[in-house]
Amino acid sequence: MKITISLLLSLLFVDTARAFAASSSTNLNVASSFEQISVAPSSPSSLLLLSATTTGDETQEMSLELSSSSSRREALHGMMALASGLTVIGTSPSDALAEETPILQKYEDFEPTSEGWSFREVKVGDGASPNKGDRVVFDWSGYTIGYFGRPFEAKGGPQGGAFDKELDYSRTEIGSGKMVKGLECALSSMKPGGIRQVLIPFGELGYPQEKDPSHEQVGPKPTTFSGQRALNFVLDNPRVDRTLLFNVKLIRVDKPDGKGGYIRGEKRT
Repeated sequence: MKITISLLLSLLFVDTARAFAASSSTNLNVASSFEQISVAPSSPSSLLLLSATTTGDETQEMSLELSSSSSRREALHGMMALASGLTVIGTSPSDALAEETPILQKYEDFEPTSEGWSFREVKVGDGASPNKGDRVVFDWSGYTIGYFGRPFEAKGGPQGGAFDKELDYSRTEIGSGKMVKGLECALSSMKPGGIRQVLIPFGELGYPQEKDPSHEQVGPKPTTFSGQRALNFVLDNPRVDRTLLFNVKLIRVDKPDGKGGYIRGEKRT
């Protein structure tokens, strides 16, 4: 509909220009030469009212109704402005944004929270949940679940022996702001030994992509270049569902010792 309106205005503008040129070359009667045609003060503020009739070489008559101070140049400019305005309406930023807004998938088997993230409990741990200031030690994997479920951090390698080292675990202090907010919220309500699947939507609960595209300040950071590239490809693409899935296991909770360090908690696997 918007394209049709713009097309009609364009055709109207062309017809008017042609009629104006023809009338000027044959000295036909153009009412008042597009000059100050009286319009009643109470009439609507329409830009123009144009009628033209042509019969071979016979007389052509055109009447153009404009405001009392309009001229031929102002008439043509008014038509161009109207056509331009309708074209802008047809391609407004809101329409373009609506076309780019992705359809977000729904996950009925996940429990939503008031903060905006969702989770599914795989295993409930035991012991006390961490408090603000505690350090949590956890293992994790991540997937771009909204975009083909591609892994950006996987845990499919060998397990046990030399491969099962303490250094392989991730750590963060609750409340430090160094962890994705949605994942920190999930860890805060877990117990040691617990396992959760956590869905985090794009936005305030996820990675601050514009401020920290390398994920150095806010983690967890993928441990491989290919993983970071897979993650950033989705986070930088507004046309796809940028929801992320984290599989997280809370290994232990370390309490602060009051000296800048931590008292090691009991490990639960």
